[in-house]
Amino acid sequence: MKYFCNPINVPYAYQFKTDPRDNYRLSVNREAADPSLVLFKGKYYLFASMSGAVWVSNDLAEWECVPLPENMPIYDYAPDVRVMGDWLYFTASNRGVSCSFYRTKDPIHGPYEEIKGSFDYWDPNLFLDDDGRLYFYWGCANSTPIWGVELDRENMRPKSDRIPLIWGNPGENGYERFGDDNSENPRTEEEIDRLFQEFLDHCGKSAEQIPEENRAMIRATFAGMPYIEGAWMTKANGRYYLQYACPGAELNVYADGVYISDHPLGPFRPAENNPYSYKPGGFIPGAGHGSTLLDQNGQWWHTATMRISVNHVFERRVGLWPAGFDAEGNLFCNQRYGDWPIAVDRVRDDPWREPDWYLLSYGKAATSSPHAPGNGPENAVDENVQTWWRAESPAPGAWLCVDLGKAMTVHAVQINFADDLGEQIPCPGELVSGPDMARYIDREIQPTRWLLEYSTDGNVWEVLADKRDADTDLSHDLAVSGSGVCTRYVRLTIYAVPYGAAPCISGLRVFGKGNGDKPKPAEASITRSGPLDFVVSTGEAPDVVGYNILWGNTPEQLYHSYMVMGTKISDKRIGALVKDRDYYVRVDTFNENGITEGIVKALRC
Repeated sequence: MKYFCNPINVPYAYQFKTDPRDNYRLSVNREAADPSLVLFKGKYYLFASMSGAVWVSNDLAEWECVPLPENMPIYDYAPDVRVMGDWLYFTASNRGVSCSFYRTKDPIHGPYEEIKGSFDYWDPNLFLDDDGRLYFYWGCANSTPIWGVELDRENMRPKSDRIPLIWGNPGENGYERFGDDNSENPRTEEEIDRLFQEFLDHCGKSAEQIPEENRAMIRATFAGMPYIEGAWMTKANGRYYLQYACPGAELNVYADGVYISDHPLGPFRPAENNPYSYKPGGFIPGAGHGSTLLDQNGQWWHTATMRISVNHVFERRVGLWPAGFDAEGNLFCNQRYGDWPIAVDRVRDDPWREPDWYLLSYGKAATSSPHAPGNGPENAVDENVQTWWRAESPAPGAWLCVDLGKAMTVHAVQINFADDLGEQIPCPGELVSGPDMARYIDREIQPTRWLLEYSTDGNVWEVLADKRDADTDLSHDLAVSGSGVCTRYVRLTIYAVPYGAAPCISGLRVFGKGNGDKPKPAEASITRSGPLDFVVSTGEAPDVVGYNILWGNTPEQLYHSYMVMGTKISDKRIGALVKDRDYYVRVDTFNENGITEGIVKALRC
C-alpha cells in the first residue's frame, strides 16, 4: 500500500530573493506553487513555480526530481503543462514579454523545442478539446478577469480577440473575500475614494500621473477585490469546468472555485458547490491555484498550493487530494483530513473514505536537546506549520522526542523541516531580475539526514527509519510502517540540513491508532451570522483531539471542511458561503481512536 501525506514530499528548491516589498533585504526560503500535474506516456509529471525541475512519479506517492534544461524559463511563474498527442507542451508567465511555448516528447531527457510567443500573459492554461480545437485561458489580477481565446495549433497564436470569462464577486461569494478566514468585506465607493486620495497625497501625485491600468489595480486593492487567477480547464461528461483561484496565495483560505459551461469559451455559470477546493485549517492550510487530473486507473485528483508564508509571503508548498464528479455533475475535492496520510489505492475505491490512521501527537509532551529561545519542542506538536522547534546550534546530533502518553500503534511519522537560517546565507549564484523581484533558485541538492527511533520505556530504542546516508533534501518526509509498531516514544535525531544551519522542525507528526474509545458526538451550536458567514461553538469535550466542521448544499454533499484543533470550539466563524444559498452543516469529532459523525443541521439563508 502506497501512502503520502501533504504537503507532498519532494525536494523543494531554495530561493534567494531581494524583494522591494521587504526593502530589498536578501531572504532565503523554499517555494513551490501553482502545480500542473499531467499523465504522459504512463508517468505522472508535476511542474511547479520556482522549482527549476519536474517531479516524476509512477504512483503519485513517490517522486523523482529531474532538473529542467537551461533553455527553460524556470524564473517565470505558474508553469502550465498539457498533453497534445505525442508531445508535452509547456509555458509559463511573464508580464511585458511575449511568452513562448515549449514542447517535448521526453520530459526527463528533453530536448524542449521553443515556439516563439506573440503576447504576454500571467497564469496560463492550455486546453485541447475532443474535436482537436485548442483553447487558452489566463489572468492574474484583482481588477481584470480570467480571459479565454482559441489558439491556432500551428503557431500557438490567438485566432480571435480575448473573451472575459470569470470576474471576482466578493459581495456574493464569501470565499472570494480577503483576510484570514475570509474576514474582509468589500468597501464602499466612498471608502475607496478616500483611500485612493490618501494614497495619491502620500505619493505626491495626481490620478492622471498614474497609468490607467495601475489606477484600476490600486482602486481594486482598496476595494478588497480578490485576485482571480490560476485558470485550469477540465472537461467531463460533455461539460467544461473552468477552475480559478482566489483571493490571495498568502491566505489560509486560498481556494479554487469553478464555473461550468457547455462551450469552452462560455458563457459560464458558477458551480453550486463553490469553492470546490478549500482547506483553511489543519497543520498546513491553503488549496488554491492547481490542476485536476484523471489518473490511469480512473480516479480524479486535484493538486494545489499550500501556504506557509513566514520567511516570505510566497513561501509555499504543494498538496494533492482525491477529487471527482458526483451524480449531479458537481466537481468536488476531499480535504476533510487533507494533511493526514492518504492511501493512494484505497482512494480509488472511495474518495470520501476515512483515514486509515489518526493523529497521535497533537499537544503531547515533547522534549529535545538544547533549543533556541522561543523555539521549544512544544512547537513541533502544535499542528501549526508557522511555528517550529529550533536546535540551539547547527552541530549534528540535535534531537526531538514526542511522548504519546501511553503505548499506541504507530503507523506513520511525518517529519516537517522548517527554515530559520538565522545569520544570512550568502547567495550561491547570480540573482536574476524579474517583474516583481530579483532571485536565484539554488538547484544544488543539499541532503537532509536523520534517524527516527521508537521506544516503549524511553530507555531502549529501536529504529523506525534511518536516513543518515540520504543524498537528497526532503523537507516533508514520511516514514511508514504498514504493520505498525507499538510504542510510547518517538525520537528524531538530525545529522544534516541544508547550508549547515541549525535544524528546525515545524511538525513531528505521529499517526496511528490508540487503544481507547472514539469521542462522543459534538454538541454544537451553529448559527448563520450573515449572508456569507456562520459561527460554530461547542462545549468542552476532554475526549476530543479536534473537530471537523463540514458543510454543503445538501445533507449528502458536505463537500467543504474546516479542521479546528482542541477540546472546544469557541465561536469559530466560517466565511466561505455564497449569498442567498441554504446550507447543511455537520460537526464531527476525532481523537486518537477514531472519528465520530455529528448531526446534520440546516442553515437557512
